Amino acid sequence: MRPRKLDDFVGQEHILGPGRLLRRAIQADQLSSIIFYGPPGTGKTTLAWVIANTTQSHFITINAVLAGVKEIRQATASAQERHNLYGRRTILFVDEVHRWNKAQQDALLPWVENGTIILIGATTENPFFEVNRALVSRSRIFQLKPLMESDLYAIAGRTLQDEEWGYERLDVRVDEDALAHLVDVSSGDARTLLNALELAVETTPAHFPPQEDEPIHITLSVAEESI
Repeated sequence: MRPRKLDDFVGQEHILGPGRLLRRAIQADQLSSIIFYGPPGTGKTTLAWVIANTTQSHFITINAVLAGVKEIRQATASAQERHNLYGRRTILFVDEVHRWNKAQQDALLPWVENGTIILIGATTENPFFEVNRALVSRSRIFQLKPLMESDLYAIAGRTLQDEEWGYERLDVRVDEDALAHLVDVSSGDARTLLNALELAVETTPAHFPPQEDEPIHITLSVAEESI
């Protein structure tokens, strides 16, 4: 369950708290090129999708593992046409941007330099060592940190209580020690927590979704098997 609005995003207060630069830029829809880096499950991709849901710019996403120079040129050509015809900006989200080789990064650089493309890169690696120096120099770097336990509890709570995207419509009962175990073993990684919670909820009943009013009881032993 990914948050769709900035106010629903949990954690990373050091860059998204009230009055912080990144929060102001997202709210004003005035982003320049940025790179998010940090461990898995800290919200890099989620934050990019929050931006996609709030910006008036056209939003394109590319996975650096799968996209080559051809896909980059297609994206930049469409961005240039969109800008010339409609005056509309294009945000290009590149997941795992550190996986691009020099030729791929160089193919994007001129379009970032002239403002045709606003880059949002996501990486688990330090961009100062793994990303083209010219791209880094034209981007603002934001480091995401492992989530705190309070953040993980909040994310789990929202997942259990969200009617549209979570499990609010089901009678899910999670024992306190079971949830504590999931949070502890997740070690600041929201993706690990949510995957484990999904596995626990959807494999505990004999059939999923369960019959109406059938409770789903997540015990510590279920939690231990799920993560």
